[in-house]
Amino acid sequence: MKVSILTLFPDMFTGFKETSIIKKAILKGIVELEVVDMRSFTEDKHNRVDDYPYGGGAGLVLMCQPVVDAIKATRTDDSLVIMMTPQGKTFKQSVAYELSEYKHLILVCGHYEGFDERIRNYVDLELSIGDFVLTGGETAAMVVSDAVIRLVDGVITQESHEDDSFSNGLLEYPHYTRPREYDGHEVPDVIVSGHHENVKRFRIKESLRKTLRVRPDLLENREFTDLELKLLKEIKEEL
Repeated sequence: MKVSILTLFPDMFTGFKETSIIKKAILKGIVELEVVDMRSFTEDKHNRVDDYPYGGGAGLVLMCQPVVDAIKATRTDDSLVIMMTPQGKTFKQSVAYELSEYKHLILVCGHYEGFDERIRNYVDLELSIGDFVLTGGETAAMVVSDAVIRLVDGVITQESHEDDSFSNGLLEYPHYTRPREYDGHEVPDVIVSGHHENVKRFRIKESLRKTLRVRPDLLENREFTDLELKLLKEIKEEL
């Protein structure tokens, strides 16, 4: 997979590319991460990429020419062009899985007051990472890139992400490691019992319990298995 990030602030991605899982994926040759400076495409003699909005108003608006030319120069037949904007579709784990199947993602980062509306004619998808506004789309692009890249075959094991929160519609079950007891808090006996079926049942139950407590909205339209229904009944009786 190739991920191209179009930005006015390429230096923001230096650390992102050189740490942890992202760095390993790049070194393995599984992922190529390209950072494109949109400012280098401007035709303005003062090197400007933004201007005051027509009709007045606060802030500056990114101009069509440098952004669109950067998209055209980066795009291929395999590309999906994504505009990072708070007005976009909410980014979720299910979307991350869909995007991980593409060969080339282009993430366009806005800044200042936003994009000239006509730039939307050159993108395939608009994404938001939540109902809030950031200074620019760079940090949002990092979130999307990280979530997608870790799902690409070979970056991490499938087992490492298949039980992640939201992967199966629930929040992830709790994890424990050594020591067995810490500051009066002990690992549940079932986890160290060695009984795989009981461990599996415990994890499903605790996943349901956490989801019910923290994100009950995730359960509203869920099609429960017989085991999940039984465990939910147990959880409610324990309340």
